[in-house]
Amino acid sequence: MTWRGPEAELAETGLDFPTLGITAWQWIEENCVIPDGDQLGEPLRLTDEMVRFLVHFYRVEPTGKSLKWGGPRFTHARGGQLVRPQKHGKGPFSAAIILFEGCGPALPDGWDANGMVTGRPWSTPHIQITAVSEEQTANVYRALLPMIRFGPLDAELPDTGLTRINLPDGGLIEPVTASALSRLGQRVTFVMSDETHGWTARNGGKRLADNQRRNLSGMGGRFLETTNAWSIADDSVAQDTYENPVGLYIDYPQPIGGSIKNKAERRKAMRHAYGDSVRNGRTWRGWVDLDRIDVEIDALSKRDPAQAERFFLNRVHAGEDVAYDLEAWNGAAHPEIVVPDKALIAIGVDGARWQDALAIVGSTLDGFHQWPICILERPGNVGPDYEHDLDYADACVIAAFERWEVGMILSDPQKIEHLTDRWKGRWGKERVGDFVTSLTSRKLGAAVGYHVASVASGDITHDGDSVLTRHVHNARRKLLPAQDDDGRNLFTLTKDRPHSPNKIDGAFAAVISAEARRACIALGMLDKVNRPSWFVGI
Repeated sequence: MTWRGPEAELAETGLDFPTLGITAWQWIEENCVIPDGDQLGEPLRLTDEMVRFLVHFYRVEPTGKSLKWGGPRFTHARGGQLVRPQKHGKGPFSAAIILFEGCGPALPDGWDANGMVTGRPWSTPHIQITAVSEEQTANVYRALLPMIRFGPLDAELPDTGLTRINLPDGGLIEPVTASALSRLGQRVTFVMSDETHGWTARNGGKRLADNQRRNLSGMGGRFLETTNAWSIADDSVAQDTYENPVGLYIDYPQPIGGSIKNKAERRKAMRHAYGDSVRNGRTWRGWVDLDRIDVEIDALSKRDPAQAERFFLNRVHAGEDVAYDLEAWNGAAHPEIVVPDKALIAIGVDGARWQDALAIVGSTLDGFHQWPICILERPGNVGPDYEHDLDYADACVIAAFERWEVGMILSDPQKIEHLTDRWKGRWGKERVGDFVTSLTSRKLGAAVGYHVASVASGDITHDGDSVLTRHVHNARRKLLPAQDDDGRNLFTLTKDRPHSPNKIDGAFAAVISAEARRACIALGMLDKVNRPSWFVGI
């Protein structure tokens, strides 16, 4: 779709719904200027992408009225979300929309003689630019001030400062952070929420979003949320918005495939992600230097390739988030391998009693073959009182001890303490130990790294069990605040998102089982002469 001119030409664009977006486009180009760089003060010319967003964001219903202001109501009553990569131009574009909301005819007011929707300004607009830190609010606010001072709006808005912009008739534009609780209950008409991929429950971002959106509903106002692609492990406001789009216009062009490690594939994905910001067009030369972005991707990819994919290729599901080499895991399936009776084995256990699965995985010491002794998953049709059959799990472990020579069993005891206590009482603390998977330690990172590397190198075989394979496929990487001896970042396993139904307990049990195997070998259990005295295996 190409946007080429005034409303008389709109029929050629395929526009078949009423919108104030064209009015917003024209108002912005007449009143807003480029806020920085060599073109400071020159008229702001919107890209086709930006105009397309405005047209949909300001779409109105052809029938029905807003109870708040009496004019036609917006189709997207709550607002919208714009998802674009780093340095795409979200800040200046957001600043221009804020000025339209504060000074322009941003409210649907009725219909003209040609049946086109007309607009009027808010009577007393109150606009907040919000983020979880002052530094983040500055992304938009620093574009807003020069856009006013170096353009036509300077005469209309003389009262601008570093902490607020006073609008005519008592209106206000102000930056607000999550810590400014006294200003979060005000009667706002428009909220600009910036970098919501970083808004989480921990830093107050979710509380901030909930508070402001409740306030907007009472005023008939709306919000605009801009964000980079989010990490599915963060449980951010950006992810919540995208997954619950009721009353919202979501503008997230789905990224294309291709390896970030392949220069040609990466450049194609970059061009797609950055869109009009790099393409030459009728009125726009583009401002993103892909060669410079390429250098940044190379540097970032060495320590955090998933972050590089999110910030520069606009990918939520970054390939490097996947913990294992899945092709290597799938190729390691050997269902024909049967572990002989009385073979030396080690066991790893992870899981819980209710929601998460309970997984028990064995590993041979002579060779490195893994298989699930037992994996219990919560059925989909059970009630709130459901609990895994722990007696059955216990019986599976007993059967394993009877069939094979178990050198050691390690488990994460946090949610199955009574099972691990039972095992310690039965077989002794020398053979039954704890391995806690919630710790952010080098020990955990080293264990996960060892298992992941063993899969990638082909050192491990497994029996091809579909449930264990599904858990391995579900596992994602989560960086730990620790490094190995070579200075490389360590990581643990995590779900694709918090509260995800996609289980990974089997993968963790395989990691723990591998650690139990290493401990057994370190104790000399493969050497009949040097086996510990408490080990009764032959």
